[in-house]
Amino acid sequence: MRIFVTGASGFVGQKLIPRLSAAGHEAIGADREVDVTDPVQITRAIAEHAPDAVVHLAAMSSVAQSWKQPESCYRLNFLGTHRLLRAVETLIPGARVLLIGSADQYAATAAQARPLTESTPLCPRSPYARTKAAGELLGREAARRGLDVVCVRAFNHTGAGQPDHFVASSFARQVAAIRLGRAAPVMRVGNLDSVRDFLHVDDVLRAYLALLDRDVAPGVYNVASEQPTPIREILDRLFEIAGIEAAVETDPARWRDTDWLVGDASRLRAATGWRPEIDLDGILRELFADWLAREGGDA
Repeated sequence: MRIFVTGASGFVGQKLIPRLSAAGHEAIGADREVDVTDPVQITRAIAEHAPDAVVHLAAMSSVAQSWKQPESCYRLNFLGTHRLLRAVETLIPGARVLLIGSADQYAATAAQARPLTESTPLCPRSPYARTKAAGELLGREAARRGLDVVCVRAFNHTGAGQPDHFVASSFARQVAAIRLGRAAPVMRVGNLDSVRDFLHVDDVLRAYLALLDRDVAPGVYNVASEQPTPIREILDRLFEIAGIEAAVETDPARWRDTDWLVGDASRLRAATGWRPEIDLDGILRELFADWLAREGGDA
């Protein structure tokens, strides 16, 4: 297929383009050169490339940034999705569209809750989560009009190259700097008791490729490991991998109340056979090695 990818220069987009090409697809990446919030630009790009499928990654992805810039978040995440769907519906109504959303569309729950399924009501609490949920609702409405839309709710995913405003990457960067002697042995952290569902970005990419298959029914799919991981475990394991000890200080700016956010991926598994292949240890070893390299050291 010819596949048009928005947000192609982001963390996930940079990895998705070569994976699509390796799978035999013609991948067309677009980022800042095509403003998805501009109806003229996105319509022109869709008309020029006439793709068989679209993967919509362009978004403000940082929850913290969304609180600081809610209007920009709304413009990119909601209006960008609206204008992309309008262009697809007008020009290539038979194309499959993957709208990439987030587990943050759910409300994090009390500890030891059951994994969240696609039928769990959405309860977004940040500008980022609200705009993602609203974008999904646009996709579901377009699907009712006949568009082939797959809405993805991806749980936490990380890997080499991820920016450090995400928790696992932030910890890995700090640990690498301590290991290299470039920072005092003090970790700045938020709430270590919260629980999340972590995946390697490569496993998430495999899910996206599987969902591009037109034999897979459109609809809403969680992409999740189904494994509850306390944030404290991420930090402790990185200390072990790096062979360091450090003081741990709570940063009020990073603090959130204790909560639990773990997904059920049984619908995706039944539709595609997908299962995650890279375990938490592999994820964290890769992150640590990547940050050692980025900070100028050796893995």
